[in-house]
Amino acid sequence: MFKRRSRPTATALTWAAAASLTALTALAAAPAEAGGRPGLVHPSLRPHLAAYYDFEHPVRGNPAKERDLGFSRTDIDLVNGRAQMRTADGAHRGSRTSLQVRQVNPQAPGNDDWKAGVYGPSGVPTLRAFNAAEGVTVMGWFKTTGPNPAPNSNTAAPDDRYGAVGLAGVLSGDSDGHAVRALLEIIDVNGELRLVALGRRVDGASSQTFAASRDWRTLLPEGEWVFLAATFDFDTGAMALYRNGQRLDGFYTVPGDPWDLSGPGPHRSSPTDPRGIKIGGSFPQNTVERNPCACRMDSLMFLNRAVDGEHIRAQYRMVTSPSPLPPAP
Repeated sequence: MFKRRSRPTATALTWAAAASLTALTALAAAPAEAGGRPGLVHPSLRPHLAAYYDFEHPVRGNPAKERDLGFSRTDIDLVNGRAQMRTADGAHRGSRTSLQVRQVNPQAPGNDDWKAGVYGPSGVPTLRAFNAAEGVTVMGWFKTTGPNPAPNSNTAAPDDRYGAVGLAGVLSGDSDGHAVRALLEIIDVNGELRLVALGRRVDGASSQTFAASRDWRTLLPEGEWVFLAATFDFDTGAMALYRNGQRLDGFYTVPGDPWDLSGPGPHRSSPTDPRGIKIGGSFPQNTVERNPCACRMDSLMFLNRAVDGEHIRAQYRMVTSPSPLPPAP
């Protein structure tokens, strides 16, 4: 079963231009319409895999867009860096390339940060799987490649830094490009940065945050690929974080009932299509800079269920175990 019925107990950026050129050459030689490798997604996840990006499938005729290999077919934009953002640095043995995101000019306000995603001001219809959803899972591979959080380019203070580092998430149905339904990120919790799952069940209402107890720098050491997952069960209020398939101890930061679960269920997210997906920072429509991440990302998955630890471990082990993977198509 995917759904947990009870609330859990809380217990110097280096940019490799030559490598990017190599990755682009390899991608240009591959047919853009080729399907993803079935062996890289655990079979138990496929029915709920609404969106999946391996950053090896540019949209035909537009390498600045990445093709969705999930069932929703929600292609995303590689914002500002375009095709150069695909980097020859696969996160696991079945991967060839990953996505580089980063801040470009910390000295001045602007809209040049490298990030990815999609935005629709009235909702993105292909993301309907997250409309009135009982749960969401966001997971993928992440590697920090420089200091985080980044200098705040929206203020004049030279020492001011953003209070968060954006990883990946699904926007809410009323989002301006920042507000989310389900998000994996690093954010300030009571004066200390922590790796968190941040979820909002009802558009415009309060969010809940589940924060990992361990220092985020030990969970995401610079230069090391790590498999992270965040789960959100909107029916029970349960949230969880996983690292390399193992559940992390953590705590909820908002007391009471921020998701308004006191009435009869089942409880679901708002019956609205999300306004998009954001990856590596907020505002995928590129109107504002906020919370950039100096990092690489690979094999990002967005599921319309709160899957359990068994399924997350199965996905992690499948791409890291020594047994052979199926050949590429």
